[in-house]
Amino acid sequence: MTNSRRELLQSIPAGMAMLAAQDSRAQTATPSQPNIIFIISDQFRADCIGAAGMNPTNLTPNLDAMARRGTCFRSAFTNQPVCAPARGTMFTGLYPARHGVWKNAIPLPENSVTIASELRRSGYTANYIGKWHLGLGGANKTPDKLGPVAPANRGGFLDLWQASDVFEFTSHAYEGDLYDNDGKPLHFSGEYRTDFMTGLAAKFLRSQHSKPFFLTLSYLEVHHQNDVDAFVAPKGYAERYKNPFVPQDLRPLPGSWTHQLADYYGCVAKMDETVGEIRKLLVETGLDRNTIVVFTSDHGCHFKTRNAEYKRSPHDSSLHVPLIVEGPGFNGGREVRELVSHIDYAPTLLTCAGVPVPPAMQGKSLLPLAQGRVEGWSNEVYSVMSEYMTGRILRTPQYTYAAAAPRTPNWKPVAASATYSEYMLYDNYADPFQHLNVAGRVEYKAVCADLRKRLAQRILEGEGAHAVIEPTGFPYV
Repeated sequence: MTNSRRELLQSIPAGMAMLAAQDSRAQTATPSQPNIIFIISDQFRADCIGAAGMNPTNLTPNLDAMARRGTCFRSAFTNQPVCAPARGTMFTGLYPARHGVWKNAIPLPENSVTIASELRRSGYTANYIGKWHLGLGGANKTPDKLGPVAPANRGGFLDLWQASDVFEFTSHAYEGDLYDNDGKPLHFSGEYRTDFMTGLAAKFLRSQHSKPFFLTLSYLEVHHQNDVDAFVAPKGYAERYKNPFVPQDLRPLPGSWTHQLADYYGCVAKMDETVGEIRKLLVETGLDRNTIVVFTSDHGCHFKTRNAEYKRSPHDSSLHVPLIVEGPGFNGGREVRELVSHIDYAPTLLTCAGVPVPPAMQGKSLLPLAQGRVEGWSNEVYSVMSEYMTGRILRTPQYTYAAAAPRTPNWKPVAASATYSEYMLYDNYADPFQHLNVAGRVEYKAVCADLRKRLAQRILEGEGAHAVIEPTGFPYV
């Protein structure tokens, strides 16, 4: 047995170890392999989770219960705070520079190795309901390209397909379209968007399954409705949260939170109820006994407090995402404080299924952390920025360090730069809500020098490119 094979077996719970010993290309799955339900709620702030202890509004009783049963990763981050690149990283286990979707409106390359493609190769079905955002629609915003996604552009989800490439453009809260395997519209009207999707999920879960399944439920909520620039909660939900609790990162800053937070909380509450409905379906069908359920988001939401829109910034309000996992290997009510990120999702779920992780994947399985084994874990996260600026971020337990490429007249977004300049440093121990940028202060000069080197190394590891990071233009005084 090779060392890599032995390490894989050691990282899997005892009940799954025998599965990993099988050939990864086997076409018939072992019956004991767990089903996997992967729930994405778009633009969901991590601090909305009651179990995180930062919001007293009781928005998420179902997710809190899920955290008590399973594992709550308290410090999960996106590797790029924008929809398409984040999703590409979740499914491929690669940084955006490697999977190619470095900004919105770029499709995931055909024949990409994804969670779905590898699970199907090992006998799973791979099924998708909801928002995709990795097809051609984002690049070709014409009516015939907005929603349907050709099979070659579905990232290996080749069984049930009920999705829209850019759901925010093919639907409103109470009417719209998803598209089936043949590209035909699945229309809904008068029913709230999440309820329509959950109805499709219920039909799938209640059907007969001769193979283990991987089901992604990619909800658009709690994302804003683009064409009206508003969060559209179910009728009556926003009224529950008038004069809401305001997170401390938002309080001193102008932005859209003053008139949008109640509606946002209404969307969050609805998403929590939706997770409760999925959990109830699993119990009713008996699938709860052998199903891993993951709840996460692609990025957070800063309500236009940090730039002119909702994300695309180095702040925790953009980067910090919820991650709760329940099921085989994760039960026991554990909290994990170590920093993890989207790049770890694919290796984790493949390992849970007993499927060897492709060598090209850049993340690591989270199973050891869920079992209390933290030795050797690199406790920092590397993230990138695009569109609003070209930048690179290193998030450690204490610091958020960001560097940006120069912006010139007629600037347009680019995938990467050979030169960056540090422009932001937050001491998260002293300033957990990131209100004071200390880049350039003399007392942090040595910290910046160290983080500059570490970020340059992460750029090399993550992207395979050398980059120069210049000290801040502000004097260290």
